[in-house]
Amino acid sequence: MSQDLKSIITDYKLDEETVYNSWFINNDERLKAFRSIRRGVVEVIEDIKNGDFGNDFKGSSLEFVLNCITEQKQVFKGASHPFYWKPKLRIPDIYENEKNKIAFGQFLEKCINATKEEQLIKEIILLDQRGIKGLGPAVASILYFLHPTIIPPCNTAIVNGFNTLFKDKVKLGSWSEYLRMREVIVEKNRELKSELSNDLGAFAGLLFDIGERKLLVDDDHLSDEDRKKIEKKIRKRHTEVVSALEEEDLHTEMQYHILTIGKSIGYDVIAAVNDRSKCHEGNSLSFIGMNNFPEIDVDTDICKTITLIDVVWFNKDSNTITCAFEVEKSTSIYSGILRLNDLYYSFPTAPPSLYLIIPDEREKEVIMQLHRPTIRNSGINIHYILFTDLRENCEAICKFGEDKEILKKISKTIS
Repeated sequence: MSQDLKSIITDYKLDEETVYNSWFINNDERLKAFRSIRRGVVEVIEDIKNGDFGNDFKGSSLEFVLNCITEQKQVFKGASHPFYWKPKLRIPDIYENEKNKIAFGQFLEKCINATKEEQLIKEIILLDQRGIKGLGPAVASILYFLHPTIIPPCNTAIVNGFNTLFKDKVKLGSWSEYLRMREVIVEKNRELKSELSNDLGAFAGLLFDIGERKLLVDDDHLSDEDRKKIEKKIRKRHTEVVSALEEEDLHTEMQYHILTIGKSIGYDVIAAVNDRSKCHEGNSLSFIGMNNFPEIDVDTDICKTITLIDVVWFNKDSNTITCAFEVEKSTSIYSGILRLNDLYYSFPTAPPSLYLIIPDEREKEVIMQLHRPTIRNSGINIHYILFTDLRENCEAICKFGEDKEILKKISKTIS
């Protein structure tokens, strides 16, 4: 099996449109999602502790966590569905049942604080023993973003891919079946981790592509109808990959405009650490801005978050941050707001100006997010700039702007 699996993994890695290439290794948003989801899980735990969680998925802190996960659409497109409150079935029974809600919060708290595999498995077994109706292995997709080297995600396609690859009959929706599947995944990944990664997302992506019939393992007995379905899925995958690349190009273009403006009006500028090698129309972002992020007086974790902000402007004389910009495309606007929040609270005496750069069609969404009580009550003032306004006015701002105040001409705010 190992040799066969090696050749399958080779095909998986060579195909530029598999999950491995479109999500696992070539997707900066995947890396950003880990911190946003972890922050969101902490908020879920605190809401349950404080009695603020509510009795529905809609509008809850759990909805934000699942939205961040589903934005990783290459694998997690339907990840939020198991958590929708289904009143007729009373599932998942963590909204109206206070004991179950508290048990879920305690489970998440113990998992987020766990450092060892056995601790996580113990908590999963204890949760399973509680028999909370409708709360099954879909939770593993949350746990993956907390412990990616220990817990593989779980959804229908991953289970189907596992059963196809290993000729098994794992049942969806059972924690015991999930744990059995996990043991095989971990063992095979350990045998072949030099081919993939310690991060189990790479192996889960392989199973997902097999389960979606976008990566064929054995098609000797396929009917003509099955072949047509597979060809349709492969064409759909190609369209999705092309669309993602177009979005990435647009994201880079907006970073380029912001970097160019900042440099033209007298600031030191820098792109996110994982974006500096990108180019817009042959112009590398690293050639516009600084090579290295200046030292700033914040703790290590906050510094890592700040270096992932899409564009940062510094005052030349003091190396202090004066502006920060998050460019949002189809990803969660709220997760971008969280990164700006981290920056704001790191410099309470002299907070920088904060901006979201957004597609025109998402203006209503950004207004809704900025009206969230946690943002409104924080006193943080975040401006937003529409893509078209930035693109159309970039040259004029570079020519006539004297300092960051020029951005007020094209930005908006809710306050």
